[in-house]
Amino acid sequence: MTPPTLQSERVPAGWHHRHLLDLERLTGDEIRLLLDTAALFKEATDNCRRKLSVLTGSTVVNLFFENSTRTRTSFSLAARRLGADVVDFSASTSSLSKGESFIDTARNLEAMGIDAVVVRHSTPGTPHLLAQHLDVGVINAGDGPHEHPTQGLLDIFSIRERLGDLNGVTVGLVGDIAHSRTARSNLWGLLKLGAKVILCGPPTLVSPRWRELGVEVSHNLDEIVPRCDVLNLLRIQFERQNMRPFPSVREYAHLYAMTSDRLTRAKPDLLILAPGPINRGVEMTAEVADCRQSLILDQVTNGLAVRMGVLWLTCGPRDPGAASLPHRSHS
Repeated sequence: MTPPTLQSERVPAGWHHRHLLDLERLTGDEIRLLLDTAALFKEATDNCRRKLSVLTGSTVVNLFFENSTRTRTSFSLAARRLGADVVDFSASTSSLSKGESFIDTARNLEAMGIDAVVVRHSTPGTPHLLAQHLDVGVINAGDGPHEHPTQGLLDIFSIRERLGDLNGVTVGLVGDIAHSRTARSNLWGLLKLGAKVILCGPPTLVSPRWRELGVEVSHNLDEIVPRCDVLNLLRIQFERQNMRPFPSVREYAHLYAMTSDRLTRAKPDLLILAPGPINRGVEMTAEVADCRQSLILDQVTNGLAVRMGVLWLTCGPRDPGAASLPHRSHS
């Protein structure tokens, strides 16, 4: 697949999707195209600070049915950086509270002339259902424990930015694998780019059945740390659990938190990621969160770049002569 260029006047020919619903059904080349597009927008916007006008006249609706700070704000800023208008939908004050169906609400929004819907919902498959009923682009911002594709992409983007080709890179995903949509999106994307994936956490949260997908499963963080090039430390999602999967948070932290002591036994260039929100003292200590190998704040910036790329591919012009991508600087 030919990489995108900033001289292109339309969405790259290699991108054939109207929606971004998950990473599971994308090819490795399509994931690389998403990452390459994000890299171009990061450069063209001066590290995601400068505005462009490539989506002027477009309208993006944030349709969030779960609480969100980083993802909603990141999508809003990404859309505005590209010149689009943004509408933040509040389910609690909408006609849904009067009995209107979810699909009817979305179709009414579509009838107002919008171009894309960014949806987060606690029910897996909700974005896929929307995509069957709407003619505008649908972007999955997290559907229950299923997938969170832009989070997976920004994590992978952050790794690739530091290490280049991911083929052969060993990435440990540590924590609540059972309930983590971030883990699933990371897993699919990393595998398709040739990385080796290790899932690590308590037996109650990391089933041996994950091995069927070609990943390693471990319940011993100390054993895998020296072998990893990257550790992605996932939050324990108590809100999605029906029962406590371990006796105490203190015990979990003792066995699975990344500490400065464990860092001394890791590769010197180990990269530390965390999708947030960070619970210091649970997934990692404060020293690890703020260490030189930490990419946590880089992930936030890269989230803007990834979401600009996704919005462009979803909403961007598909006809010659429409808005063009910015030219690459040569300074």
